[in-house]
Amino acid sequence: MKYIVRKAFWDYEKEEKWLNEMSAKGLALTDYSWCRYVFEETPQNEYTYRIELLENLPTHAESIAYIKFLEESGIEHVASYMRWIYIRKKSSDGVFDIYSDADSKIKHYKRVNTLWSTLMWSEFVIGLSNIIAGVEDVDKTNIWNSLNYINLFSGIFLVIIGLLFFRLGSPIRKKIRKLQQEKVIIE
Repeated sequence: MKYIVRKAFWDYEKEEKWLNEMSAKGLALTDYSWCRYVFEETPQNEYTYRIELLENLPTHAESIAYIKFLEESGIEHVASYMRWIYIRKKSSDGVFDIYSDADSKIKHYKRVNTLWSTLMWSEFVIGLSNIIAGVEDVDKTNIWNSLNYINLFSGIFLVIIGLLFFRLGSPIRKKIRKLQQEKVIIE
């Protein structure tokens, strides 16, 4: 029997944890699209799930080769969304960890951080442009009837969204710093 769950996550690690909790309940992910998870009933804890942000889209030659490599290693590619891939491995095959060393973990976290930073800076630049346009072009004769207030308020909204992306990317940046410090200590 198929189950569809609609849920949104901002943190891929929390999403990954939730998918593994669903697996523990006997529900295996079979498909994903934006905020829509499709599950099928399976034995409890049959799969362990991981989510990875690829360097390129899943249709890119390098990504196809990487996914093929994963499949040859006994890892099943369940779904893709944008550059994110949802993969799983039979729990009976042992621990499922994609990143075995600090360098690969740092590299992955940096890809995720780049995504958040790109979104953040895009919102800031567009928002500040709207604010500047709204402030500079206010019709001084009819101040309350100006369409430039739309620019001003949408700019403020976009800057707030940019701050949200900054906040959402903060845990990733902390993890990168922590892993880099641990790496220095080990070396």
